[in-house]
Amino acid sequence: MIEKNKNSFSIATITEKTIPYFLLGIATISILTTIGIVFTLLSETISFFQAVPFWDFYTGTTLKPLGDDAQFGILPLLTGTILSTLIAIAVAIPIGLMTAVFLSEYASDHIRKVLKPILEILAGIPTIVYGFFAFTFVTPLLRSFIPALDPTNILSPGIVMGIMIIPMVASLSEDAMSSVPNSMREGALALGATKLEVTWKVIVPAAISGIIASFVLAISRAIGETMIVTIASGSTKAFTFDITQSMQTMTAYIVEVTGGEAAAGTTLYYSLYAVAMTLFVFTLVMNLIAQYISRKFREEY
Repeated sequence: MIEKNKNSFSIATITEKTIPYFLLGIATISILTTIGIVFTLLSETISFFQAVPFWDFYTGTTLKPLGDDAQFGILPLLTGTILSTLIAIAVAIPIGLMTAVFLSEYASDHIRKVLKPILEILAGIPTIVYGFFAFTFVTPLLRSFIPALDPTNILSPGIVMGIMIIPMVASLSEDAMSSVPNSMREGALALGATKLEVTWKVIVPAAISGIIASFVLAISRAIGETMIVTIASGSTKAFTFDITQSMQTMTAYIVEVTGGEAAAGTTLYYSLYAVAMTLFVFTLVMNLIAQYISRKFREEY
């Protein structure tokens, strides 16, 4: 019996000493993966800028990647990406925030338990389904109101992207508002404030760090969206601010190049990495902003 207890104790001791190293190895994998991604993007992007001047790439308004007179200006892609993102957040932020306010402050427990899972179903729908929805339903519907709307345009996918990220805004904002202590609600109500005043003058300001973080993360998600814009926005590389026209985003361009015949070592091939690096910096900056806002305005209860 004593020998058996010693063996058990020895195994437990070895396990306890081994687990930290195992967990460290798992954590290191994610770090090494990130380093590998950044190294790959940087090395290939540097090769691109050896052929195309940095200034011409980021200020050029013409993107013509094929032919002897090829030109690589990213502004058409930046314009498409920014416009689609602005349309998406114009849809997602008001609807998502109002939904979060209702779920947190007005809905009963029964209604909340029913509505929140239904809302989060939107987050589980594949983005390619959203893309076909934008192309086959939303665009024809919009064309009945806007006859000048092109069959592929940036307005339709922007709206559908907004619908897609509503659950992110609503869920994270609702969690932030629900974390505000009830004592703050009860104190404001005891002072004579109405339910609406409590919501907008007490609860929302108290949860502002989580709410703004949800906005920034949703924007980051919209910037990186691929399939919706690939299907519904078209592939016209035009530098325009007309949202009724066909445009292309950075992610859609990456899909086009990887799905085409870009031979390794060509300028077209390297342009893929330059655009991807730009997209990476965009999303990295958005995530850093979200972290900064969360730390700066976080309330401890």
